[in-house]
Amino acid sequence: MAQSRQEPPRGERRSPSRRAVLATMGTLSVLAATPSLARASDTGAVTAAATAVIDPSATRQTIRGFGGMSHTAWIGDLTAAQRDMAFGTGDGQLGFTLLRIPVPEDRAAWNRDLATAKRAAELGAAVIASPWNPPASMVETFVRGSQTDARRLRYDMYGAYAQHLNDFTTYLRNNGVNLYAVSVQNEPDYAHDWTWWTPAEMVRFLRENAGSIGTRVIAPESFQYLKNMSDPILNDATALANVDVIGAHLYGTPFANFPYPLFKQKGAGKELWMTEVYYPNSTDSADLWPQALDVGEHIHRAMVEAEFQAYIWWYIRRGYGPMREDGRISKRGAAMAHFARFVRPGYARVEATANPATNVYVSAYRGGGATVVVTVNKGAAGVSQQFTLANRAGSSVASWLTDASRNVASQGTTGISNGSFTVTLPARSAMTFVIR
Repeated sequence: MAQSRQEPPRGERRSPSRRAVLATMGTLSVLAATPSLARASDTGAVTAAATAVIDPSATRQTIRGFGGMSHTAWIGDLTAAQRDMAFGTGDGQLGFTLLRIPVPEDRAAWNRDLATAKRAAELGAAVIASPWNPPASMVETFVRGSQTDARRLRYDMYGAYAQHLNDFTTYLRNNGVNLYAVSVQNEPDYAHDWTWWTPAEMVRFLRENAGSIGTRVIAPESFQYLKNMSDPILNDATALANVDVIGAHLYGTPFANFPYPLFKQKGAGKELWMTEVYYPNSTDSADLWPQALDVGEHIHRAMVEAEFQAYIWWYIRRGYGPMREDGRISKRGAAMAHFARFVRPGYARVEATANPATNVYVSAYRGGGATVVVTVNKGAAGVSQQFTLANRAGSSVASWLTDASRNVASQGTTGISNGSFTVTLPARSAMTFVIR
């Protein structure tokens, strides 16, 4: 893998083998309402880029949202204020629309994450759940290579396990949370500390038992988006009929492996979600700059190259996560908020010039009567970037900026001339534009 998944010891219960916002300064005018180049910003030299063409009529995948994981048993619950920070959409909030929680094997623990799930749902977020282990009574040990105590679900317990997932779904529903989907297994192919599943076992469960689960089903959640876990599902019509979301994690997955041609070929009517990652590591502070821009590039590639419909971080509140331990948004969190706050569930990604200049990444989305453009400039120089909208869609553009000293700071609103506007993208920055 490209990075370690080992979280530094922190003295709390955690998963085995696992993982200050700068004050906002005054805004900087970076928009020009004419086709001519915007004036230089305080970033020094400005280079020109090829025109980025946005076509709001050329739709791609439907976006389900952006979010993160809450796991009370391992790191404690979010506070009431932190829940609002994570799922609120106002200034200084993350705007998350997805929450992932565990499915505890012990029914007595099913209420652990309920408070956060209820608040997320109240604020409009969808909730999904993933199990690490079935109930102990359903598990047997076996020898897997050098591991003599490997765990797997007993074959005669597949039906009981499906009922276990159903019962958890019903418990949440009875307590005010309608799960969007439930997973069969978290990381069945990286399970030294939890339950292993082979691709054949996953297909068998999907074929014979998943149809009885009373909500959408996610599989296989491979730790590294390994296609040997998901190809068999896509190639088995019966198994595929009983799964709704092909889920994947991106730990160490190279960008070259982001596209999934077989899903495009056979996944009609199914969804493709990235259900867990941290990036680029779990050892550095989430406030390191410009390293936090790596998160913006990673989301861009997940949306544009992998064409995922969802992007879910590992722990929401963590020193390396979108929310710091003190409950304030980190620089990595600001990079996520450029997508999460403005690209809402049901929006569609639309065609855009993805790389108009070296180290510049552009993606665009349409929904709610607006076109949203998210840019990441990882370069050491500002870039004069012209955007042209097909069919001259839109008359005004509002923008928000994150750089070394600002986090998703409003840059005001200006007009669009002849379907185009030109922007100076400051060096090492992320910007979001909302066009109406």
